Amino acid sequence: MQEVISRRIKHSLENESGAFGALPDLIFVDGGITQIRAAKEAIKENGVDIQVYGMVKNDKHRTKALIDEERHEIGLSENAMNLITRFQDTVHDTAIEYHRKLRDKEMSKSKLDEIDGIGAKKKELLLKEFGSIRKIKDANVEELTKIKGINEELAIKIKKELE
Repeated sequence: MQEVISRRIKHSLENESGAFGALPDLIFVDGGITQIRAAKEAIKENGVDIQVYGMVKNDKHRTKALIDEERHEIGLSENAMNLITRFQDTVHDTAIEYHRKLRDKEMSKSKLDEIDGIGAKKKELLLKEFGSIRKIKDANVEELTKIKGINEELAIKIKKELE
């Protein structure tokens, strides 16, 4: 938390018109006093003044109030609660999507990715034609050269790398 907040502040201080824009007036942390203190430490290290509030959850994991570093609870109107809930839902959805992309990318990795001369397109063509890395490995050089963009030299390289 401290590192993320610190980076965010530094990016804003270095370039106000950049991707992060101006410093925020307020930071909500989706956690307790430990995260509040980590955020406050990053703010202090960077010499800025930004209020930080943690979100107090009910038994259904919905925010019911905000707390400050001294654990003073700030009650919220229904409109404010709805806004914070929308923030949380958006952040949650973004995090899930990001992790799905990472997982999908990791799952689609293969030994073919490590072979110089094999890009996404040739990998796709090889897998479409042969169906698996095992079948590509079992194919002979002549069969491999039938794939668009794969010459004899690259076919030999593929065979060697997949041994």
